[in-house]
Amino acid sequence: MITMNKQVLLASRPQGPVTEQNFKVVEAPVGTPGAGEVLVRNEWLSLDPYMRGRMNDAKSYVPPAQIGDVMVGQTTGEVVESRDANFQPGDKVLTHLGWQLYGVAKANELTKIDIKRAPASYYLGVLGMPGITAWFGLLEIGQPKSGETVVVSAASGAVGSVAGQLAKMKDCRVVGIAGGPAKCEYVVQELGFDACVDYKAGNLLQDLRDQCPKGADVDFENVGGVILDTMLRVMNPFSRIVVCGLIAEYNATEPYGYKALRSVLVNRIKMQGMIVFDWKKRYGEALKGLGTYLAEGKLKYRESVVHGLDNAPKGLIALLKGENFGKQLVKLV
Repeated sequence: MITMNKQVLLASRPQGPVTEQNFKVVEAPVGTPGAGEVLVRNEWLSLDPYMRGRMNDAKSYVPPAQIGDVMVGQTTGEVVESRDANFQPGDKVLTHLGWQLYGVAKANELTKIDIKRAPASYYLGVLGMPGITAWFGLLEIGQPKSGETVVVSAASGAVGSVAGQLAKMKDCRVVGIAGGPAKCEYVVQELGFDACVDYKAGNLLQDLRDQCPKGADVDFENVGGVILDTMLRVMNPFSRIVVCGLIAEYNATEPYGYKALRSVLVNRIKMQGMIVFDWKKRYGEALKGLGTYLAEGKLKYRESVVHGLDNAPKGLIALLKGENFGKQLVKLV
């Protein structure tokens, strides 16, 4: 029986870009579940851009991570010991146990997953929070209509890749924004976008105008900063901007100064933030749709994997630099 657990704690708050020194790897005794609790051995850890915001001591839609606490994050794993009738050893579950190998969770905070339906890691990506975010962000806030042009930034990432594919299913022209020729080729050739603009090529505005000759009706925004500021110059009257993420701004010590905000007024643009928890009561609706599309081969999905809990900080740093290709995960076992 394993008695010691490995954990990654938040050691300090970043001043600018995240560094490995902001984390501390420690060992601690494996917890013992009480009544109504379950001990889980984590197998996969999700790394997501929102984690950068949780490292700041700032007001947000959820409380910040605390110094000395286990770093926050979703995991999938296997039940080792259960003191709740709804879970048995060997059950595969989705948890919020964070950056550690083992964790004790209340049974009502766990979700069973079916690894016969899809690999466990998929429940952290296309069948998890990123997929659900893409589903409701695009369909409920973006509301794409047949024939419209939808632009998706971070198009090769976990959320953007799903959002763009869903937009294609709505018979839209879909233009991705990604960094580098390899990602752009993947977005077009594998994901089926109509075009992809390489923001690193240095011609962002003109390239967007070339690929959106009728303007953009929906911007599924994952990046912010220069990308969003440029998109404001391409948006059509009565268009919609889904502000899902601002990854370009998370490491900044000063807020980005938007220059084209007047476009929101002139074009009567609807701009709305997307926080997936707002649709919590409807998660099942999204998961049913995403699962059906995945089973039918209509959704393509890709993962970037780092191995070992010790390498989780490196994985998050790479993600925040845009070095990941698809959903970023840590394989723990």
